[in-house]
Amino acid sequence: MTATAPPFGPPPSALRRPLAAAGLLTALLGAVLGLLLAVAAPASAHAALTGSDPQDGAVVATAPTQVTLTFSEQVALGADSIRVLDPSGKRADTKAAPRDLHSGPTVKYGVALRGGLDDGTYTVAWQAVSADSHPVSGAFTFSIGAPSETTVALPDSEAGGGLVGTLYDIARYAAYAGFIVLAGGAAFVLACWQRGAGARPLQRLVVRGWLTLTAATIAMLLLRSSYTGSGKLGDVLDLDGLKAVLDTKPGAALVSRLLLLGAGALFVAVLFGTYAKREDPREKRDLTFGLAIGGAVIAAGIAGTWALAEHASTGIQPGIAMPVDVLHLLAVAAWLGGLVALLTALYRTPDLTSAAVRRFSTIAFVSVVVLVATGVYQSWRQVGTWSALTGTGYGQLLLVKVGLVAVLVGIASMSRRWTGKLAKGGDAPAAVTPEADEEPEAEPDTTEDPARAAQLARQRAAVATAEKKRIRDADPGRSGLRRSVLAEVGVAVALLAVTTVLTSTEPGRTQEEAARSTSAAAGPVDSGPVNLALPFDTGGANGKGTVRMDIDPGRTGANVIHLWIEDPAKKPMDVPEVKIAFTLESKDIGPLPVVPVRLTEGHWTATGLQLPIAGDWKVAVTVRTSDIDQTTVDKNVKIG
Repeated sequence: MTATAPPFGPPPSALRRPLAAAGLLTALLGAVLGLLLAVAAPASAHAALTGSDPQDGAVVATAPTQVTLTFSEQVALGADSIRVLDPSGKRADTKAAPRDLHSGPTVKYGVALRGGLDDGTYTVAWQAVSADSHPVSGAFTFSIGAPSETTVALPDSEAGGGLVGTLYDIARYAAYAGFIVLAGGAAFVLACWQRGAGARPLQRLVVRGWLTLTAATIAMLLLRSSYTGSGKLGDVLDLDGLKAVLDTKPGAALVSRLLLLGAGALFVAVLFGTYAKREDPREKRDLTFGLAIGGAVIAAGIAGTWALAEHASTGIQPGIAMPVDVLHLLAVAAWLGGLVALLTALYRTPDLTSAAVRRFSTIAFVSVVVLVATGVYQSWRQVGTWSALTGTGYGQLLLVKVGLVAVLVGIASMSRRWTGKLAKGGDAPAAVTPEADEEPEAEPDTTEDPARAAQLARQRAAVATAEKKRIRDADPGRSGLRRSVLAEVGVAVALLAVTTVLTSTEPGRTQEEAARSTSAAAGPVDSGPVNLALPFDTGGANGKGTVRMDIDPGRTGANVIHLWIEDPAKKPMDVPEVKIAFTLESKDIGPLPVVPVRLTEGHWTATGLQLPIAGDWKVAVTVRTSDIDQTTVDKNVKIG
């Protein structure tokens, strides 16, 4: 009996040049990224609330007629997307759909309020879908007259959370994984190892990729309405919600993906059916060309459904970002999906050739080049500054992704070294022959028993397969390659998880823009308390003195007031009553009354003063020195 060892051949010397280039490329990544970050311009991706009127925490003297919200980019709002609740939890708005109040590039929506609203604290809860398909939500409060107790609890979870959010995220992970296995596995067969089209393990791998992507796409389509709306699992089969989803850009992208997967099913059927059975070289070459063109179009179309509905479709330069995103996804699929196919072939097939490994090595190198180029552009577009790279969740995840790519490239170089060791023995078959003193086993006569002949044929095939596996597993080079490729696939799974999280994380640019907008609305922040001295004269006996006041910290938000009353000799002066009021006339806010509490003779204090907006506030102090003698003195001070 003879068995042939896997015919690994020597790698071409050109393989070492791509390896050196890959190392240089990785080293230059940081420098190029730094250059792009240094010249970044403002942009956005996830929508963020950048302003409101009234502002969060504001105290207004009279009830406004409407509440407006300003966003960093275009959002989709439903009829009930903005709700205003009074202190008892009842609706204070008219329940009408939000009005579009866009003015130039400013994205603003508003809801009208009911008339005759009482004083107290009101809660504004909002939920929207940003242009990159992700749900965003939030809540804030403002007060009419003065803050009050409220029975409304601010939501402790964001839109897209809960069980429905978890299921939707799982479907997103599965969709990415299915696409990578489907596209990368098919590319490995066509470009690296055409004989693999007849290998059952590779056939099962690619078909499972197609099934996973299809099932995940259907799940996302059904979950979409609840994911961006109520968050209830019971609404998954709501036909009205499904119809509404189909009218949105993400819904159209998911439907387009399903149609492309129909074409993908035909591609897979031809690849593992007609193509695998072709023997004529010319016919196979023509069919290879046709499948390569058709498969590339289908894969690019499926990748485009992500680019159409997510980060690439919004923000700066969408016309460039979308094709770059398609290239990025295709490169990921060719590299990581090809790795999974290579690992499957190494473990499950006995006749993988070193030529196939070398071809994949070249494809992987090209994929890394494309990944670096497109990844640097995407990083610049979504992060923009060094502060966003290190100070936001998106930037930190991006650094983790870059680190995983570097580890993956390092393990890949080890895999290529094992490929070189495998090839040193040459392509000559290693024959396994019987010992010289061993008589060949006589073939039994089965001419009269067809069933017995079939059984023996199956046994001989099983023995031959087992012998091939023994020889394959005994090759230390192949075992080393299998281990290194397995490590690559493990890191690739982690990389895929981080990438999927990145697609649902608010980009660093948007986070910084929202912070800048909030800071600009709040105004500059002073570094210390505000100190005042207000002389007064009530006109009665012992009616003269000075009010000294400290407002700490002297900026927007909560402040503490300490007030001292002194007589002309600068000694503590006891008075029966003191009142304070704050007014911001430029914004028609106030007067906000403050009633201080007497601590000791001549020393009064007040806590809980909320100054909602920065500006020139008028501080009015009313001092009463007797039952009939009192006066009010005021002074303008700059707060915040």
